[in-house]
Amino acid sequence: MLRGMRWLLRIVLLLATLAAGGTFIPRPLIAPVKASPAEAIHRILLLSGSIHTDIAIPLDEETRAAFSFLDEPDFPLGHPNAEWLVIGWGGRAFYLETPTWAELKPLPVLRALTIDRSVLHVDLAGHIAEPQSDVTAFDIGDDGLARLREFIADSFVRNAGAIAPIPDAGYGEIDRFFEAKGYFNALFGCNTWTAAALRSAGLRTGLWNPLPQSLRLSVDVYN
Repeated sequence: MLRGMRWLLRIVLLLATLAAGGTFIPRPLIAPVKASPAEAIHRILLLSGSIHTDIAIPLDEETRAAFSFLDEPDFPLGHPNAEWLVIGWGGRAFYLETPTWAELKPLPVLRALTIDRSVLHVDLAGHIAEPQSDVTAFDIGDDGLARLREFIADSFVRNAGAIAPIPDAGYGEIDRFFEAKGYFNALFGCNTWTAAALRSAGLRTGLWNPLPQSLRLSVDVYN
């Protein structure tokens, strides 16, 4: 029993050390070149919850064109009150079956702790007030926003060029779920995908950010 507790303590200490290193070792190590002052500047948002992060990108004409494959009557990209496209990546079982903490079930938790297929969750948002403790804003240039759009669009699974929606899946009237590339587990999950998306836009994150708290801290330090 005592030996087992020692091994458990070692594992916990190892994970804590890795998490600390992942937060304070920047990725990339060399800071990217900043956008030219002549470039248009675009605001993107990191939306943080207790265990999950989303990215919100402005619904300008270029974004609507890049994601025209999402536009349909039930998901109106051109709605006059829609200001943001909100995207998150996560484990299929946990994401689909746990819209609220009150609906938490053992099987989705087990899948999240092991390995699961992934999905993308997309939603539309109107005005998002700033500042808020769970909203972190970044200003990026044209090229950064274009790369971010490309990263997100490339995360959708496509069958013969068409995205793969998950029928009857969503938390509300507008949001949608789609099959996504990659596999999910707790060590390389939604927040590491978000970090990779931010890096595609020219921002720096920690080397490994499995939690929203470590991701927020690293982007605050390095951007």
